[in-house]
This record gives sequence, structure tokens and C-alpha cells, in this order.
Amino acid sequence: MKIRVQKQIIESILINLQPFLEKKDASQITSHILFTSQNGKCIIKATDSEIGLKITTDHIIVENEGSCTAHGKKLLDIIRILKEDEIILELLDNVLIIKQKHSKFKLPTFDPTAYPSFPSIEDKPQISLDSLSLIQNLKKISPAIDTNNPKFELNGALINIKNNATDLVGTDTRRLAIATIPSSNTQELSLIVPKKAILEIQKLFLDQIDIFFDETNLIITNENYFFFTRLINGKFPDYQRIIPSSIKHSICLPKKEMTDAIKMITTISQEIKMTLLSDVIIFNSLSADNVEAKTEIEIQTGLSEKFEISFNSKYILDFISQIDKNEFLMELNEPNLPFVVKNDHFITIIMPIVA
Repeated sequence: MKIRVQKQIIESILINLQPFLEKKDASQITSHILFTSQNGKCIIKATDSEIGLKITTDHIIVENEGSCTAHGKKLLDIIRILKEDEIILELLDNVLIIKQKHSKFKLPTFDPTAYPSFPSIEDKPQISLDSLSLIQNLKKISPAIDTNNPKFELNGALINIKNNATDLVGTDTRRLAIATIPSSNTQELSLIVPKKAILEIQKLFLDQIDIFFDETNLIITNENYFFFTRLINGKFPDYQRIIPSSIKHSICLPKKEMTDAIKMITTISQEIKMTLLSDVIIFNSLSADNVEAKTEIEIQTGLSEKFEISFNSKYILDFISQIDKNEFLMELNEPNLPFVVKNDHFITIIMPIVA
């Protein structure tokens, strides 16, 4: 195998592939990237067997067809220190040679035939969702997905496809985020996609995509990328039971003023007590020491009696950062019960801090 490529192109490809590599054990073939050049195109793969990405490009000049592997991080480190010029990668005697003018590097390789195979889309059912809506709404719920929960199913997002809508759901047990995409679906289906995969999907795909699945994998493809992730095997909590069935108070709140007030308090404490009166909302820090922060905004709440609720400010700020409109609804029942913030088809249910 021998290929020629501009530094900027190969560097960008290698950067995109880094999250898909085995990081802990360099002796594993999954710490390597696989190059395959054939029919004038170059295909570059990376996988840790749980998640994988294949990039197909014709921006690399193929001089000799073939395959080889190279340690993904070490190769990127070498490419980064080279100049903005053409780079040659050539396999000689099972060693990958990286050359640029007077500079030369060697990296050991594995047998490319031993590289893990990727799943195929053949005979797999396809999900007929608008891909742009899917990506935008996955971004909305991402902050609420847990990361190291012993219940593995909570470390992913639920894609719950129903007859008339698709719900995307994430929770860290202190809050529950639900983004609903209105859609007419011919089949009902539930998949749990790992958080790592959700984050990579948002980085990679900005246009129309094709989505396939089976019992173990979710596959997303477009013209240049083939992405797969293993699904989480488990039963996601019944999130519908968490949504309050009735609401005592519904208040329309201004996005900017709420954001400014909350961020002011977070200079002292992330935990905030919010006191709602008929014509003003007062924000106080909940800090253990004698340091205190307080601010307020004038707003007609429609409440006849004082209502106090305490919460983790991060949960509301995460919600606000994902909405486009200038106002949102806050729905309250009792100070010790979960409350709801909502905007169109996106809601977050938040557990209050109870003294």
C-alpha cells in the first residue's frame, strides 16, 4: 500500500477517528486505525468493538492498493508535527513508513485481516425519521444522560418510536429530559443508545443520514461516513410515570432574565432557592457558609401565595441552553415534588432539593 495525502486532510480524518480507538491497551489491534486503498478510494476505519467509524474519501491519492494498520494516536502525533504539505504513507516489510521531504517515521503494524469487522446494513430494517430532527433533539437531551450509573441503561438515551411520535429520553435520576418528534411511524420500537455514541453522532452528522438497526447495533450512514454503535441491552425506566399528571401552577418565564439571574447566583452556589411572589421572583444561594448571593426579577407570576422551591441550577441552565424561544413554561405542584420546565416539544422534569 502506498498513498499520498495533504496534511490537513489526513489530520482531520485522524482527529475524527480518535474517539473510536482503544485507549488503555496499545497492544490491542483496536488501538490501531485500518487503511484500505482500492478502486481509487481510501477507506479508513477505527473501532474499539463497541463503537466504530469508517470514513471513505477520494481526497487521498492511491499509488499502490493494499491494507495496513497503524497505532491511531501515534500516527496522529506524527502527522501533527509535520509541515502543511504532502505526506506519503507506505507499507514496506510490514512497517508503515511516514515520509515528508527530509522527515521519515516508522510505525509497526498488525495483520490487517485480523481487524474487527463492521456490521452490515444488508437485510437490516431502517428507521424512517427525519435525521436533522433526530440529531437536533438528541443534542437537547444529552446533558441529562448519566455517565457512570451502575444501571447501564441509564448511561444512554432511549429512542422510543411510537405510532404518532418519537420520544428521545435521557435521565441521571435527578432530572428527566424528553424531546418529542411528531411523526407517523409504521412500527413501534425502543432502542437505548450509549451516551458516547450520542455525542459522536452530534459531531459527525450535520445533514441527511440513513439509520439502520438490529438487536445489537445502531448504524448511521451517509456518503462519507459509516458509523455503528452497540446498543445497551436493558429496560429503560417507565418515564411516562414520572411526568406529573396534573399541574397546580403554570408560569411563563423570560429566558434571558432567568438565565442572567441564575448565573449571578451560581458565582456563589450551584444550588438555588427560588421564591415566587405575585409580582417578583427572588433568587437566593443555598450555601453552607456565610457567603450569600441574592437577586430578583420583576414578573407577574399569577400566584396569590408565596411559593418556594430549591433546585440545582445546572439542570435549568442545561434546559434553557437548548431552547430557541424567548420564553418557557415552569409547571409546579408542591415544593417537595418534581417540577417541569417545557418549551414546545421539549420538557425537563427536575427533582427539587428538599431540606
